[in-house]
Amino acid sequence: MSSSSEASESWISAFCSLVGHEYFAEVSEEFIEDDFNLTGLQSQVPMYKEALEMILDVEPETDDYSGASDLPSDDDASASGEEYREFAREERRQARIASDYSMIESSAELLYGLIHQRFITSRQGIQQMLEKYEHGHFGACPRVFCRGAKVLPVGTSDIPGQDTVKLFCPACLDVYAPPNSRFQGVDGAFFGTTFGCLFFMTFPELDVAGTRAVENGEKVPEVAEREKGQVVNGVAVANLAPGLGRGSLFEPRIYGFRVSELAKSGPRMKWLRMKPEKVVELDEVAIWESRMEGFEEVATAGEGKEVKGEEDGDEGILDGDEEEDDEEEEEEEEDGQAQGEVVDDGSGKGKKARRRANGEVR
Repeated sequence: MSSSSEASESWISAFCSLVGHEYFAEVSEEFIEDDFNLTGLQSQVPMYKEALEMILDVEPETDDYSGASDLPSDDDASASGEEYREFAREERRQARIASDYSMIESSAELLYGLIHQRFITSRQGIQQMLEKYEHGHFGACPRVFCRGAKVLPVGTSDIPGQDTVKLFCPACLDVYAPPNSRFQGVDGAFFGTTFGCLFFMTFPELDVAGTRAVENGEKVPEVAEREKGQVVNGVAVANLAPGLGRGSLFEPRIYGFRVSELAKSGPRMKWLRMKPEKVVELDEVAIWESRMEGFEEVATAGEGKEVKGEEDGDEGILDGDEEEDDEEEEEEEEDGQAQGEVVDDGSGKGKKARRRANGEVR
């Protein structure tokens, strides 16, 4: 940041107007002055206090000018109050220059980037980014079949120094490096991993597709479905990866014949760019309801089998008890015959027979 910036221009405005900083939104001073929004940043940024003062254009605190060298000389005793204030401002400026200005400037850029990551997820910040998106400040997707869909700056990490800023395309759901080299020095953590998804969830009514294709003078199926107001998973059907699926894939051909996937130079990983012909098949609510209905049918059928099994089991227990009683009676009869037992019929013959069997003679 140049120290020769105009006094009327704030540090934030000057930072965002630099070449390569076109993706940044201007964070309001009210957002920065709220301590809650700065929670945890002091441990991540060296010279945090000085950097914050630089961002807010606050003059650094200096010691009281009690020494003789810090006060006007006796010759200046008659100087007016305005001259004294001018002298004090000059002294503070010299003290600031004497410090490691470049380190403070670097810390201020890092601090502003981390604050920016939080600001663009707030209501005020995401509204600023919406205006930039609608005006095409972030550019278009370089993929041909996305037909100029607008992209959004995102980061692949929330930790500074990991990777540079990338551009996310909602039409093909992929990320790309910025086309201009001036953006390759911007840290991706200054935009973060949350902003991209949160942006399109906040504004589901946006038309994320590029120029719509027309087949034989008729609208493509996605446009027709959108006109019907179909919504899947809370998103308009036309906004579910409009750059993918049939008609949006490049098919290599030789003299008009498609190249087989089995050929060495044939297309590979084609499924990465595919999507169902009917996007409603991705409706998670409908899938969940169908699964629950299947679980209920299985549970009902299982309860019926358990009841029938219990009845069959009770009948089997009764039959088993009867069989055991019959077996016991048969065993008793066999034992009685072997011992020569005779059933007493009340005529006295039974007693005599038992005595003879026992060897008693009377």
